[in-house]
Amino acid sequence: MLTLEQLKQIMPSAGSRAPTFLGPLNEAMAEFGIDTPSREAAFLAQVAHESGQLRYVQELASGLAYDGRHDLGNTRPEAEAIAAANQSSPGPWWKGHGLIQITGYDNHKACGEALGLDLLNNPCLLETPREAARSAAWFWQTHGLNRWADVGDFDGVSDIINRGHKTAKEGDANGYPDRLAAYERAKDYLA
Repeated sequence: MLTLEQLKQIMPSAGSRAPTFLGPLNEAMAEFGIDTPSREAAFLAQVAHESGQLRYVQELASGLAYDGRHDLGNTRPEAEAIAAANQSSPGPWWKGHGLIQITGYDNHKACGEALGLDLLNNPCLLETPREAARSAAWFWQTHGLNRWADVGDFDGVSDIINRGHKTAKEGDANGYPDRLAAYERAKDYLA
């Protein structure tokens, strides 16, 4: 089980948010089978990068760039209707939420169904520590990331989280040096 001291060492910029997220992270990792030091290190490193070391549970960008994205389900008539009912468009309404930034109508719908949450009408539910952690661990499990972590392919994990698929080039995920630095810290403190 992750300790507060380990979390602070892995994510030194988390500050006062570390104690708030410690329990939810431990619970989410247990719930979704992130249960070995190699899995935990890779998962926590990705969370560290994607959330700015637990500072952000909502994407900083407006989300307008996601409007019109077929691959996210944001052009579905039901997506447009729900967003309009909330005085928004699909991109901003379902921009990234949670510690690994669940993005788009389809992803919010699938995550909500898995976690038993109405994320179509209330995507901000993923901004609470418990659901932010659970959504990240759900994403991890859904995308089979334990298998990449188990063989030490951190680049593969980073690619799938950031690019949606494994790429041939090493280190091409957005923010890879930051992800890797967090991974090295996590391996040191979780050993």
